[in-house]
Amino acid sequence: MSTSSQRYSSTRGGSTAFTFEAAVLKGLAADGGLFVPETIPTLPENWESEWRKLSFQELAFQVYRLFIAPSEIPDADLQRLINASYSTFRHSKIAPVVPLIPEKNINLLELFHGPTFAFKDVALQFVGNLFEYFLTRKNKDVKEGEKRHHLTVIGATSGDTGSAAIYGLRGKKDVSVFILHPKGRVSPIQEAQMTTVLDKNVHNIAVEGTFDDCQDIVKTLFSHPTLSVSHNLGAINSINWARILAQIVYYFSSYFALPEGKAPAFVVPTGNFGDILAGYFAHRMGLPTANLTIATNENDILHRFLETGRYEKTAPGATPGVKATYSPAMDILISSNFERLLWILAHETLVDQSLPLSKRHEEASRLLAEWMAKLKTENGVTIPGPLVAEARKTFTSRRVSDPEILETIKEVFLASTTPAQAPYILDPHTAVGVKASLLNVDEGVIPDGTPVISLSTAHPAKFDFAVEKALKGLEAYKGFDEMVRPTEFIGLEDKEKRVRFSKADPEEVREIVLDELTKEGVPV
Repeated sequence: MSTSSQRYSSTRGGSTAFTFEAAVLKGLAADGGLFVPETIPTLPENWESEWRKLSFQELAFQVYRLFIAPSEIPDADLQRLINASYSTFRHSKIAPVVPLIPEKNINLLELFHGPTFAFKDVALQFVGNLFEYFLTRKNKDVKEGEKRHHLTVIGATSGDTGSAAIYGLRGKKDVSVFILHPKGRVSPIQEAQMTTVLDKNVHNIAVEGTFDDCQDIVKTLFSHPTLSVSHNLGAINSINWARILAQIVYYFSSYFALPEGKAPAFVVPTGNFGDILAGYFAHRMGLPTANLTIATNENDILHRFLETGRYEKTAPGATPGVKATYSPAMDILISSNFERLLWILAHETLVDQSLPLSKRHEEASRLLAEWMAKLKTENGVTIPGPLVAEARKTFTSRRVSDPEILETIKEVFLASTTPAQAPYILDPHTAVGVKASLLNVDEGVIPDGTPVISLSTAHPAKFDFAVEKALKGLEAYKGFDEMVRPTEFIGLEDKEKRVRFSKADPEEVREIVLDELTKEGVPV
């Protein structure tokens, strides 16, 4: 038996009442929509006193259970999956909170202690184990010689998702993973992390184009009339609901890391809107939050939406296309997960609340489908005022430029360099969040005394160009190898690599996928 928060429907209305397993294995609904829980659960009555004493793994169990029915994953299995997923992390707290600028009450939530040194490990280690768990169960009674259930995972990456997905899925039985990245638009260490994994079920495709091109190709393949069904395509990007679910946990764990009774303001470096969407779900579940700030780089579709109410790829008069910045994981035109927020807010602000729940879902999905169609054909859509006003009650936004990124890395380094402590070095994405945090405090956007939790999304060693540009020449900076590069990265770029190349053409990518599956021994 499942509750409404343990059943899933498409934001576009064509798929309803899916189980958690079905939503996770499909990733993207057949109608092109994203899966959302039918309702957002509320926290148990004594959650704060009971959950405060829990470890990260125990806290994850409590959060996951609200969205996963015991009939799908029994308690013992769920806890085992969680423990296995976080056994790969280098820090005992998984996602520790550290003070960064104490005089302004700005703290960092460090999310880079997983195997690929990026926040995406928190979700993708769990997702990889989920895939394996579900497929093992499906194949339990398959006899030798019979066709096994197999999942072909296809994802796009602007850098960190790819390596985190690969490390989460490498060697998993009955899973093949294909990761598309924009050629020349990820950092050398990110590329090496992906392409030096030689497990036979791992396949990298470098695409001549942008991250948005890669993402569009993935969506096209998912809607392919035969490929999606015959090869059981699965999604690993944050369009997969399990990614969002896993990220909800660290909003709770970071809240418990602060003094009791203080509702923090969260600042989140934001590209595809998945990380901050997890914060929104935590907020709606009942986690005390003062504010959620969307921190963007110069690819600022979300910042412009909150300012104008218009959701469009490029600002009027601006040069079309993605701007290459020092924070490449956020270099996007469209934030895929924003569709989930639009659906939830449409459901609550634009639909007659006296209608039955199923009818409200249908009407919200109808509106959402209209908006997404207009976004595709006209490159932009104006969202009704009541929905925008509701979004502004929870979210604020900041746009941070490349010069501000470098300035912030430098300022934090210098401010933290004392005889008593080692200097703190930010990666450029984290610097976007820290700059937004400083602006929020200095301009009084958040109340005095409010603790700020700024999410640190990656280790600085993944972005040597920006770090070197910001710090080179400073007396206290002793060089990248000595102060930044972890031992795990030494020599990585010199290892053997395996990668295929493609134009930004869905058909060419499809042919590569089929060819690689054949080489892997998967029936095509």
